[in-house]
Amino acid sequence: MARFFTEREIRAVAVFLPLAGLLVAAVALFRPKSDPLEARRVEVAMERRMPADSIRLRPFDPNTADFDELLRLGLSKHEAVSLLKYRAAGKVFRIPEDLSLCYGISDSLYRRLAPWVRIGRRYAIAPREYRSGRVLPQLLAPSPFRIDTVSACYLRAIGALSKRQAEAFIRWRDLSGIYDMEELRDCYVVSDSVAAALEPYVIFPERRPHPVDAPVELNSADSAELRRVVGIGEKTVMRILRYRDRLGGFVSVAQLAEVPGVTESNYEKILKQICLDSCKIRKIDINFASPKELGRHPYMAPRTLRRLLKARQLKGGWSTAQELIDDHILTREEAARLAPYIEFGSAGGTADEKTTTRRDDAPEDAYPAEFQLETE
Repeated sequence: MARFFTEREIRAVAVFLPLAGLLVAAVALFRPKSDPLEARRVEVAMERRMPADSIRLRPFDPNTADFDELLRLGLSKHEAVSLLKYRAAGKVFRIPEDLSLCYGISDSLYRRLAPWVRIGRRYAIAPREYRSGRVLPQLLAPSPFRIDTVSACYLRAIGALSKRQAEAFIRWRDLSGIYDMEELRDCYVVSDSVAAALEPYVIFPERRPHPVDAPVELNSADSAELRRVVGIGEKTVMRILRYRDRLGGFVSVAQLAEVPGVTESNYEKILKQICLDSCKIRKIDINFASPKELGRHPYMAPRTLRRLLKARQLKGGWSTAQELIDDHILTREEAARLAPYIEFGSAGGTADEKTTTRRDDAPEDAYPAEFQLETE
């Protein structure tokens, strides 16, 4: 029968096995016994933090902070060593939030350190311009401030605008000036929500009126002339012009209150700078005007318009405002508001011969005194 091992190999195995057994026995006998109390003491020492009165939170760079600096920030030895090992493994903190990814940093510790993290220029994600620090970690509570002197830093500190927005806002303000909320909202970097949040705190400077020789005539002024009136902003100018066109002209300055954007405080300023010429009012011929022209007038309600057109088709027309009341087309209040804006064309003749009659040519009882509106 063939032999698998030579005598020499058998002798070698016979010598090796006893020696290996002796080595295993020696290791088992001389291995130090574990001490649970000592292990716990070491663990407590690693978790021990600096005394509370020695902790001093201040800006630090997690990419360069050493062991002692981390301890002074309130980290335990275990947490500090974990962060250093994290860096030694080739990890880099590019943004402050990267600190939360370090396996030794708990969420509560990260929230406490986050406001003080400053990423150095070497590692920070800043492709064009290096910023020495982050935006203030805690927003300031807003307080009343003058819009003409506020700085970009303060607007950033209260969380109203970002750095670029604040700088753009300051350039806009210095170029054109801001004197009311409407002009504040006109700035392209200020959203409606930001403007609403700032409104309780903004103090506007007094606009210095341009010297004028005479008040602005409200019914003939163009947008440039109206813009000169203190209290009328750019958007309000367009609203006044659109409303004036629909109305046919103002017969009283009180009608300005019907224009969106004219507040009570602005109204008091405007009164001192305008005048009215009611002769420039554009009138509507109640007997011959088209439904579209009649319905465009802000004082002509849809229901009133339907009654008027139906009655006009049957009757042919009217000669006085009192007839409209008697026919239950208009109430006395509606007639009082519409009286300055309507005229009564002749009901006779052909369509080519129909001409409108000016208010001066109308009978004396065409507009009873009770329907006249006071003009200023």
